[in-house]
Amino acid sequence: MPLLPSQPGTPQEPEQRKVALVVVAHPDDSEFMAAGTVAAWVADGWDVHYVICTDASGGGPDDAEDVSPQARQAVSDVRKREQRAACDVLGVKDIVFLDYPDGQLQPSMPLRRDIVRALRQYRPTRVICQSPDRSWTPEYRIGGYHPDHLAAGVATIAAIYPASQNGWDFPELLKEDLKPHKVREVYFSGAPTSNFAVDISAVIDQKFTALRAHTSQLAEHFDEIEAQVRIWTAETGKKHGMEHAEEFHRTENR
Repeated sequence: MPLLPSQPGTPQEPEQRKVALVVVAHPDDSEFMAAGTVAAWVADGWDVHYVICTDASGGGPDDAEDVSPQARQAVSDVRKREQRAACDVLGVKDIVFLDYPDGQLQPSMPLRRDIVRALRQYRPTRVICQSPDRSWTPEYRIGGYHPDHLAAGVATIAAIYPASQNGWDFPELLKEDLKPHKVREVYFSGAPTSNFAVDISAVIDQKFTALRAHTSQLAEHFDEIEAQVRIWTAETGKKHGMEHAEEFHRTENR
């Protein structure tokens, strides 16, 4: 793939690398929104890495009475283990847990810097992230309005542009030998408008195996969840002439 034109002053990279980064708020977010896409890209020879912004410590039962630091740590440990298992199913190369408190994520400068650090370290051509904006379509579910999801989306797009590609942003990262990096494609999941679909028909079962790895969150109602997700991916695919698809708002950084 040829290099896209760069903006003046932006460092050129020698070639488009088949490296992708997925940045989300919690374990299982990526499996719901993009596991099929990840599996399809891995099958096509892409190296995919994950960044999970929170420590996942708020993922216990809603009616739990023990929310002590020890209980939260136990939840965090379980959810991280489940995320690693899901990544093994999909062929994800690496996971970074940034460990911001679950349920309290803010698009802060420290979070932006941590995402920039990952972008400059892995140097992805493509990034998948959560939408920084709400969608008000009738079928949009309240889970898409989780403030951590929105915060992760805001922080990620700010990290991609301009911070990752601008050496003047977070100059301390230059001392870590993390040079500016320009992301070429961004895929927003759950955005108010979508303009791109990925055919996941050949990897749909892999998506569900990865989702099933999140036992603590999904096991009790997994059959119902699988049925709902199959309907969603089939309806999305039908719009694009595919059997099953995942949909994004895709933009290029030329």
